[in-house]
Amino acid sequence: SRAPLLSRGSLLTRPPSPLSAAAVVGAGLGGSAVAYFLQQHFGPQVQLDVYEPAGVGGRLATVTVNKQQYESRGASIHALSLHMQDFVKILGLKHRREVAGKSAIFSGEHFVLEETDWYLLNLFRLWWHYGISFLRLQMWVEEVMEKFMRIYKYQAHGYAFSSLEELLRSLGGDAFVNMTQRSVAESLLEVGVTQRFVDDVIAAVLRSSYGQSVMVPAFAGQTGTPSPLLPSVPSTSMLLTTLLFLFPGAMLLAGAQGSTWAVEGGNKLVCSGLLKLTKANIITARVTGVSLHSSEGRALYQVHYEGSEGQGSAFYDMVVVTTPLHPSRSNFTFENFEPPIANFPGAFQPSVTSVVHGYLNSSYFGFPDPKLFPFASILTTDTPDLFFNAMDNICPVNISAAFRRKQPQEAAVWRVLSQQPLDKQQLKTLFRSYYSVQVTEWQAYPRYDATKSLPPIVLHENLFYLSGVEWVASSMEMIAVAAKNVALLAYNRWHQDLEKIDQKDLMHKVKTEL
Repeated sequence: SRAPLLSRGSLLTRPPSPLSAAAVVGAGLGGSAVAYFLQQHFGPQVQLDVYEPAGVGGRLATVTVNKQQYESRGASIHALSLHMQDFVKILGLKHRREVAGKSAIFSGEHFVLEETDWYLLNLFRLWWHYGISFLRLQMWVEEVMEKFMRIYKYQAHGYAFSSLEELLRSLGGDAFVNMTQRSVAESLLEVGVTQRFVDDVIAAVLRSSYGQSVMVPAFAGQTGTPSPLLPSVPSTSMLLTTLLFLFPGAMLLAGAQGSTWAVEGGNKLVCSGLLKLTKANIITARVTGVSLHSSEGRALYQVHYEGSEGQGSAFYDMVVVTTPLHPSRSNFTFENFEPPIANFPGAFQPSVTSVVHGYLNSSYFGFPDPKLFPFASILTTDTPDLFFNAMDNICPVNISAAFRRKQPQEAAVWRVLSQQPLDKQQLKTLFRSYYSVQVTEWQAYPRYDATKSLPPIVLHENLFYLSGVEWVASSMEMIAVAAKNVALLAYNRWHQDLEKIDQKDLMHKVKTEL
């Protein structure tokens, strides 16, 4: 017989019993972090099952070249990423030693901006090319960053948010919510940043991070379906998080060297470490759906999965989905829910990483003598003829004290980011010769074309969706913040502590609690 239906998002009035078992779908950073936070709040007696068909770590994957491992994506973590800092400290991991290297922005014909070894010269060049645009950008980012940092105080006091809009509103009011609907160009031009700075620098950062464009200034603010002939425009909040947590280096924020770091041995060690710490059961299987049942007046969720030994299912008091639920990324089904849990709109941006072991063709970049090529990282402007978004000379995840970066005339390991796989002619354009190419294709990030609404966090009473935060912005720290919020929200809802959910004027409340 079919189980009685429970209304989505309802809170039952019966006294809470201890949480017995929870399922987490996905073992990337989101799944690993939410498993850790759930155990932190509910206690070690809770059975935690984490479903993952591939390897632990998700996008924090590594590739092996000549018996050395290299990050394929997700390489940089900002110094203000407080959750990531905590994870590294708790797990006894170390920061990877930083190996200096200069950056430049390439237009397809020449470098429009080059970093030097001299801080004052970098400042002068920024001023010479763009006036005070970089200062206006820095002041704008710092103002928003100050508000964003409030989330750590809220979470330290146990406050949670039932929607992404409520979370953003608690940090910066409606202005923060509106940032998910406004284009990068529109917001930056409004604060006095020049169009040239947006076209050269901001576009290069976004192409490197997400493979997306800022070509149409006000397009993201429009409602309705975007024209397929127009490039998408990343939302303002996505740019901010990129600047805060991915690219706060010398080129953009006037010389803040040392403000990014990575984990010695690979960032994926955070995921495996958190799951080991929580003693979670890792089930190597792909979850195909969740069906709703009830037990003694409380929702009970049946997780259906497929593994190497065939199909199976298990029952849980709580489920957190940390993998994308959009149709282009998943065929996940929900059964017995009323109203039905609908598919989420939106598409994902194709992203290709090519890890190439070879000799750079420095002549393509205007340096006939490879010994004179000074850059370890090359970003690109939004030029139609450019077939790659960025490339960098990468270091292994384990760096010894004697390690030195390869000289430009030597064979080195380069990571090339593009929207399509590179063909042989394109590889020959970038490299004089090469020993190996390892290609990873993925639908890595949402296509930030400013959808009307953000995905929900609460899918049902104790069924939560974490990955929707990537439609605000995607970085390791944003995912960790979302994981903490979901764990707090689940705990507060389970114990019916409504005073800790979606509270207004939180800055005042937090101050009075001190």
